Amino acid sequence: MSTRTFVVGDIHGCLDEVDALLDGLSATAGDRIVFLGDYVDRGPASKAVIDRLIRLQREGPQCVFLRGNHEDMFLAYMGMDGHYGDAFLVNGGRATLRSYDLETCDGAAVAQRIPSAHIEFLRALRDYEIAGDFLCVHAGINPLRPLEKQSSEDLLWIREEFIRNRHPLPYIVLFGHTPHRDVPTNLLPYKIGLDTGLVYSNKLSCLELESGELLQVRRGERSVRRSSLAELLRPAQRRIQSMRRSE
Repeated sequence: MSTRTFVVGDIHGCLDEVDALLDGLSATAGDRIVFLGDYVDRGPASKAVIDRLIRLQREGPQCVFLRGNHEDMFLAYMGMDGHYGDAFLVNGGRATLRSYDLETCDGAAVAQRIPSAHIEFLRALRDYEIAGDFLCVHAGINPLRPLEKQSSEDLLWIREEFIRNRHPLPYIVLFGHTPHRDVPTNLLPYKIGLDTGLVYSNKLSCLELESGELLQVRRGERSVRRSSLAELLRPAQRRIQSMRRSE
């Protein structure tokens, strides 16, 4: 069986839909699943989501977990290597603390009381992942900088400057962070957004890169809906191949 690569959009504490999606993927040890970040905040089950993702690592598929701005704020709130910890609570962090039954605790107490495996998970999150023709990142990239010059600030927080402008990198950028009602294919050939507002009663989205199959689970449902972006991706991939030949 050939290796498959799946890229999953923002989760925000919504466990049931993650379970439904993973059941639908039936991923094997040879498959890779890249998660674009924002596992916590706003939704009801941030702790259970991290438990599920840690368990997934042990079940066999190769897992790549990227850092979202919400994980970054959570770490900073706990006095660790993140930013904008003072914004954590007002950006959905109270729901995260509630899921740990730590809603009345300050950051230092939370750091002492949440499972050590969760701290290790959060601190091991990566900034980006390259998968063939695709660059996977949480928020996007600064379109004026090469990949090696990107800042964490942009990778975790950028929005309109990235979304509204073309970029010169030889990749299709897969990003989360900015929610859309559906996958914005009008951004091709440069980028595709996979945050489809699961926590806002919309859906969780996942793209299989090799086939171009789009898998989605609507909030409150267990079924995986499938469609294809293959025809839309082919011109974008031809652009990437042309860029690489001209380098």
